[in-house]
Amino acid sequence: MFEEADTGHEAVMPEKIIKDPDWWRGAVIYQIYPRSFNDSDGDGIGDLNGITERMDYIASLGVDAIWLSPFFTSPMADFGYDVSDYEDVDPMFGTLADFDRMAKAAHERGLKVMIDLVISHTSDQHPWFRESRSSKDNAKADWFVWADSKPDGTPPNNWLSLFGGPAWEWDSRRCQYYMHNFLTSQPDLNFHNPDVQDAVLDVARFWLDRGVDGFRLDTVNFYFHDAELRDNPPLSADEAPSTVDPTNPYGFQDHVYDKTRPENLDFLERFRALLDKYPGSTSVGEIGADGQAVELTASYTDADKRIHMAYSFDLLTPQHSAAYIRRIVEEMNSGIGSGWASWALSNHDVKRVGSRWGDGKDLARFAPLETALCASLRGTPCLYQGEELGLTQAEVPFEKLQDPYGIRFWPEYKGRDGCRTPMPWVKDNGNGGFSDGDPWLPVAAEHLQLAAFEQDKDAGSILNRNRTFYAWRQSVAPLKKGDMVFLESEGETLVFTRSYENETVLCAFNLAETPATLILEGLELENLNAPGFSGTVHKGTLALEGLDAVFARVKS
Repeated sequence: MFEEADTGHEAVMPEKIIKDPDWWRGAVIYQIYPRSFNDSDGDGIGDLNGITERMDYIASLGVDAIWLSPFFTSPMADFGYDVSDYEDVDPMFGTLADFDRMAKAAHERGLKVMIDLVISHTSDQHPWFRESRSSKDNAKADWFVWADSKPDGTPPNNWLSLFGGPAWEWDSRRCQYYMHNFLTSQPDLNFHNPDVQDAVLDVARFWLDRGVDGFRLDTVNFYFHDAELRDNPPLSADEAPSTVDPTNPYGFQDHVYDKTRPENLDFLERFRALLDKYPGSTSVGEIGADGQAVELTASYTDADKRIHMAYSFDLLTPQHSAAYIRRIVEEMNSGIGSGWASWALSNHDVKRVGSRWGDGKDLARFAPLETALCASLRGTPCLYQGEELGLTQAEVPFEKLQDPYGIRFWPEYKGRDGCRTPMPWVKDNGNGGFSDGDPWLPVAAEHLQLAAFEQDKDAGSILNRNRTFYAWRQSVAPLKKGDMVFLESEGETLVFTRSYENETVLCAFNLAETPATLILEGLELENLNAPGFSGTVHKGTLALEGLDAVFARVKS
């Protein structure tokens, strides 16, 4: 079915055709982790030409856009989230000309291109930081967050790094501490300096001029810190630590001073003003703020003022009961105001949903159900590579771990490598067709049976069920842009309506493995026969098999 896209070597600037500037609202965004998607040169690491080779596959999914995790020049201490040159491609991924060809191939297939913009911090190898640390009076001395020690030589306050330990590192050149929310090799930029804001806006402009359609903004609420460097208070006694890793002391603080500062809103307005100069461009922010997801999404995505949409980690949790999902989504819908949410059930930082929510369930039924559920919520869904295949979390032995986060907290927390293992394309070799060389992470043996080209042959596979659902969804406007109202239902069922203009669609999901019958009085329904699901409708009665769904038009 798939033909490899042209990977010739002429550099062609991608052209964008903007038909709907609001295309991002309800679009399906496919996240690509370039290191693990497809390796075109046999070095064991995925690259931009590898993405171009698989562009027909991506387009066949029925998604609207791709989001690429970082591919910029980097020492790779945090796998590209430590940038040393924002305006070039790391040689392991290719060249700027390779990026241009990849973007052109995407645009030719009607796919938008979004890239990860990591501007809360840089690599310590970035020329900006090299100059900043050289003295206290150089031109970029105030481009990063520097502070003197306390009189006893200890760090200036109690702020902690998300990767463990203090958020401060002593630098012997300046005899000061610099701040790092993540690795010590990822110093935080000082957004209180307007020159820093101008510089990162210039980075965004560089890529917009190159033809990208938007940005995923990494750690969007981490840009500013408290200028007075006040200590974070502890969580109150009735609050529990709630980081991704419960063994990390970071979760014991209330992070009111080291992130989510009010000054962020002014910068996001500057960022939006830049995007508005490029019609059809968009942005989605990653919000890492325990207990503040609704409030921040509402303020950060306030219509036409700041970024277009944002996602939190509230559905990237182990909790997955129908009651939990309903509460999270209802709270977002009721509190978001004019803003717009984005939803993800998997990404490159958390355990795959196939294991996190689907453990012990029939994967062939569960995987299409969860992708359909995510794509039916009010907001913009993100689909993480391999999720369309039903991949589960891979077990990576300690000796093959690459993630510094996992290495530090092993064995209680095994890090992020298990969701970053290479995509399986074929089942008949140990590398899954990902690479002719030794992959940077091992391909999970259980993933080979779920290989993309193997599933492509089976009309009833997880892959093909997802494809047909997304293709069907394209013509159902309420599922993309409609309002959302939950209806009462029992057990592990979720029932809600999506309404847009003069059309209302009812969506019902049975998250349990046992059948469910739902009686909805006063509704006349017409089954829309969504592909891949067998739920039935008779007047106001819905019958659902286990791990099943039904979509119906509300006639009255």
